[in-house]
Amino acid sequence: MSEKFGGLLTLGPAHDDHLIALRTGIGVFVPLLALLAMGRLDLVPFAVFGAFTGVYGRVPGYANRLVAQSKAGALFLAVILLAALCSTYLVDHVDPARGAWMIVALTTVVSGVCAVAAGLLQLRPGGSLFHIFAFAAIASMPTQPPVAQSLGAALVAVLLAIVIGFSGMLLPGSKGWGERTRPPALSKSVRTAIWWEAFFYVVAAGLAGSIANLLAPALSTGHSYWAMVAAVVPLVGHTTRHRVRRGIHRILGTLTGIVLMAAIIAFQPPVWVLLVLIGLLQMCAELFIARNYFIAQIFVTPLALMGASIGTGLSTKLLYDRVLETVIGAVVGIAVVLLGSLCGSWYRRRTANPDR
Repeated sequence: MSEKFGGLLTLGPAHDDHLIALRTGIGVFVPLLALLAMGRLDLVPFAVFGAFTGVYGRVPGYANRLVAQSKAGALFLAVILLAALCSTYLVDHVDPARGAWMIVALTTVVSGVCAVAAGLLQLRPGGSLFHIFAFAAIASMPTQPPVAQSLGAALVAVLLAIVIGFSGMLLPGSKGWGERTRPPALSKSVRTAIWWEAFFYVVAAGLAGSIANLLAPALSTGHSYWAMVAAVVPLVGHTTRHRVRRGIHRILGTLTGIVLMAAIIAFQPPVWVLLVLIGLLQMCAELFIARNYFIAQIFVTPLALMGASIGTGLSTKLLYDRVLETVIGAVVGIAVVLLGSLCGSWYRRRTANPDR
């Protein structure tokens, strides 16, 4: 990725981003509209996280895309089911402080396991950011719909995203499924790198969640998992400089996105308008996520906040929590990146000069 990617308003090269933006936007909006018609807004989080399967559609060739999104969808369903079960049987919703620590502990484990799973399955985007978000958000819900209904809503969203992913095959001029290209076998060094990356996901997520929880009484915050999500953002990138920039862009993009969210709250639009906005924001986020992370975060911020509050109503308290938790998480993530870079440099020097 080009170093000029670090500019706040510099756009990287386009790679048919409008197509995946359209696919993911439709994949999110249609299930939400159906749930609104059914009067089941309590199932919205499950449908939204299932629809995230569409994000994994940046794969050339319909056959390759089908395989990639099927693997991603299966992993999302496993995470969603685990989160629902943990919320019901493990997380203490009566004692918020104890429950918050349990969510941090469980989410930390999920961050590492899913980072390894994404690496071994060769999913793109890599890492466990979406899985951390999905697990913690659902596990934090004190009232859970019946598991069968929750998983059913997620499954329908996953299947819809997969169908939308290869629907272009039906258009005139399409060349059909295309050739199935098997990914290369993972070498021993790549497998080792996957495990090391998962280790840093665990460190960043666990540290950020713990710090956010410790500071929660003093800061009056209540969404420590937002810090965990922000902490793993800088872990993605080809260079240390790019990773640090991602963390900074996360903070600046969130601060800018908060202004957009404040405007939405001020107008207090009806639910159906919020659902339309969620679909549009999802499209905008995917349109820019691979080209400029700062701009993408302007749309991701209100998207995440509306998704988290669609059933409970919009609140300015969410803006306060989002800013502080994001700053905590991004700073922790940047620190972990810099520490990892120093350790890597030391290890390479030791390897090159074993007698020193």
